[in-house]
Amino acid sequence: MADLWLQFVLTIDATLRVATPLILCAMAGIFSERAGIIDISLEGKMLMGAFCAASVAAVTGSPVLGLGSAMVICVLLSLLHGFACITHKGNQVISGLAINILASGLTVTLGIAFFARGGQTPLLSGDQRFGAINLPFAETLGAHIPILGTIYKEILSGHNILVWLALLMVIATSYILFKTSFGLRLRAVGEKPEAIDSAGLSVSSMRFQAILIAGLLTGIAGAYLSTAHGAGFVREMTAGKGYIALAAMIFGKWRPGPALGACLMFGFLDALAARLQGVSLPYIGEVSTDLILALPYVMTVILLAGFIGSARPPRAIGEPYVKER
Repeated sequence: MADLWLQFVLTIDATLRVATPLILCAMAGIFSERAGIIDISLEGKMLMGAFCAASVAAVTGSPVLGLGSAMVICVLLSLLHGFACITHKGNQVISGLAINILASGLTVTLGIAFFARGGQTPLLSGDQRFGAINLPFAETLGAHIPILGTIYKEILSGHNILVWLALLMVIATSYILFKTSFGLRLRAVGEKPEAIDSAGLSVSSMRFQAILIAGLLTGIAGAYLSTAHGAGFVREMTAGKGYIALAAMIFGKWRPGPALGACLMFGFLDALAARLQGVSLPYIGEVSTDLILALPYVMTVILLAGFIGSARPPRAIGEPYVKER
């Protein structure tokens, strides 16, 4: 029983680690889509951010500089998306897919050109990565207090700063969107942009601000993958996490709290897949690894297809705004 409890706690601990990039990308998508801009490019921006963060950290030895570079490149990609969709009224889905394709090819090409490692960056050492933060008395409490001590040691302690930042961003996103005048205007842009225009505010400016925030968050997500959760960049390391974050955002009805729950659900399935590899369960036998690994992606397809519940997107999402004369 003690072993079962420990395995459960360790799975929850792994869930937080795996769900962190999903949470950051889901919050990015909420900002963007609440303002009326479809952001399929979460995947590509996160991938490009992961490459830049690992590359800069490998060259400079500083994960902080790597994080900064990831945020800058993702903001630039967001500006490119905004230039196509907001300034020139282009198709938002096509623009997002173009960024994803660009990032997929460019990261490999630049990786081969810079490091000659088949599109990968060098492995990062401890000082080049965001290290774990061990809370005070974690080992002592874990050894002497059976349940709460184990939770404190294994779940609360030992995470890097970007994990805590992701959880903080859920609170910040909720506060900004629903408790500030900026959030009210941003949500109005996604629901009824003509109302914002008639109030003398710029719809384009509000939408650009929203996608810039999304760019910053996806940059943090990418940096987490390569300089915190991982130890370098490998090609296609996002593995569809941007699309999973979109599914979580839709399942959460474009609200931060429910989206967090969906991200944790996906993270739990991913963490469970790692725990169940090669494990034989009572009355079931050995669980198919391929089946378990496919679960998060199957859930993504189900949620995006709209089979679980109904979600009403912002009314003006995907529609370029043309100012009336």
